[in-house]
Amino acid sequence: MAGSAANKRLLFLLLAAAVALTFAAASARRRPVRLRLYMHDIVGGPGQTAVLLVKGAGPENPSMHPGNYFGDTVAVDDLLTEGLAVDSKAVGRAQGTYMVGSMRDPVFVVSVTLLLTAGPYNGSTLIVAGHDDTSEAVRELAVVGGTGRLRRAAGHVLWSMAKVESVLHAVLELDVHASVPVPSDAAPARGGHAFVSSE
Repeated sequence: MAGSAANKRLLFLLLAAAVALTFAAASARRRPVRLRLYMHDIVGGPGQTAVLLVKGAGPENPSMHPGNYFGDTVAVDDLLTEGLAVDSKAVGRAQGTYMVGSMRDPVFVVSVTLLLTAGPYNGSTLIVAGHDDTSEAVRELAVVGGTGRLRRAAGHVLWSMAKVESVLHAVLELDVHASVPVPSDAAPARGGHAFVSSE
């Protein structure tokens, strides 16, 4: 009886070690991707990049500016730049939607594709989705995929307000912490690429 319990315990430990080694090997075969991008969200006037798609049927959200209703959905085609200024080098577009996702709190539900048009990931995309509670200085959204050189990307984006240019133009900082699989015929890289290094 005691031998059987010891054998089961040994089998469990061996299985746990095998699972840990599998996860360690899988993470060792991923290459880090670090990007810092600036997203220019312009909700009106010349150069508008964000338009109201759906006027929410829900109640007005008391924690947001007047006129914001639960369910309001905005489509975006925002410029991504390398630096904070709108006239700094363009590196892509943020295309997708954000929706007022709470009846009481200042929360948006975000779903955007970051289409990169410059740098080492030119032509690749990152898919970003998540909960954007604007009462927090820094929010964490998920990187849930990608294409091109960023195929099967996973990780997170630290999303924050960088600057308010005007009542119509907000600049968001997107600090991307992600990784992508290393092809089986390639050696793992030691570092990722960044338009603006955060380290």
